[in-house]
Amino acid sequence: MKNIVAAAALVAAASAAQAGSMSDPMIEAPVIVEEAASSSGGMIIPLLILVAVAAAAAS
Repeated sequence: MKNIVAAAALVAAASAAQAGSMSDPMIEAPVIVEEAASSSGGMIIPLLILVAVAAAAAS
């Protein structure tokens, strides 16, 4: 009777040891939201340069 109990304990321990896998857990990348920049902000300097060149060409 002791042999049966010992065998059952060994089988239970062996199955619990092999239950998990050794692969890395899947981790999702964080979502990065980029704010929209106004398109008029980048146009001010080129327009000022254009006006300056046009004023220099007119004089």
